[in-house]
Amino acid sequence: MKITLRQIEIFLNVVKSGHLTNVAKSMKLSQSAVSMSIKELENILRRPVFDRINKKLVLNEVGRAFYNEVDSLYKKFSDIEHEFQNSDNKGMIRVGASTTIVDYLMPSIICSYMTAYPEVKVTLKEGNTKDIASMVESGEIDIGFVEGFVSGSSIIKEKIGIDELLIITEDRNIADKPSVYIDELAKMRWVLREEGSGTREVFLDYIKEKVDELNVFLELGHTESIKGILKNRECLTCISKISVEKELREGTLFEVKVKNFDCKRDFLMIYHKDKYHSVLFEKFAYFSKQLMATMLREDSNRCSVELSKEI
Repeated sequence: MKITLRQIEIFLNVVKSGHLTNVAKSMKLSQSAVSMSIKELENILRRPVFDRINKKLVLNEVGRAFYNEVDSLYKKFSDIEHEFQNSDNKGMIRVGASTTIVDYLMPSIICSYMTAYPEVKVTLKEGNTKDIASMVESGEIDIGFVEGFVSGSSIIKEKIGIDELLIITEDRNIADKPSVYIDELAKMRWVLREEGSGTREVFLDYIKEKVDELNVFLELGHTESIKGILKNRECLTCISKISVEKELREGTLFEVKVKNFDCKRDFLMIYHKDKYHSVLFEKFAYFSKQLMATMLREDSNRCSVELSKEI
């Protein structure tokens, strides 16, 4: 498209005034700039839109047809511009989150945000930590929420909270044993998340000096799938505490007591270092950080209360 909004704006002002001098003065342009804009517009349309009568520009039949088409469009664009200039609560935020956060934290955050700001649309993409970081780097999403390790000099990372990883099984006999060391469990069958998962990377990095080789017999891309496998096989996994609270409460899965095992990871908010921080972006980031931190604290406090009751 060669016609610009500026040309249309000048055209409409000339229609209203009829004199280039008046338009130039009101728009703080030179008369030659206004004249050149009209000539360029006529060249693009390949026909004149004004008749020059008594030193005044008057719409001809082509100009009147063009005016009827663009006048309402220009007013609509002006309304849109004004609306967005004067509203920080309308627009779209493109969000990405790793699987654990998508499943157990993000739905409540997005629903709460869209209830508070109904004219903001939030799109959500899911992937593992590596996937989400890649989307941030490419500009595919505006902001990401992940756990574990994130590399890349173009990514800004902000810590939101801390999550604890637990060794989990369905086998009550394993769970009821006195505390064992992690290397004593290495030869048992393990189900882990796929490569690129923050959960997997944090766990394997944590045990690398304690375990020579872990017997990983299955890798899955989703925590819920891993929990399903646990309930049907004698195996172990390491997953987020927030993802298994319900099963621990109900007694369908059990935590394995491992000596000197204190594996934790950070929940991070990430965005590109060159990302423009609009007021809408800042509001969503602040809202999400605060609500996610609150949810993590509440989960931690609830677990502490339930543990004290059992003791």
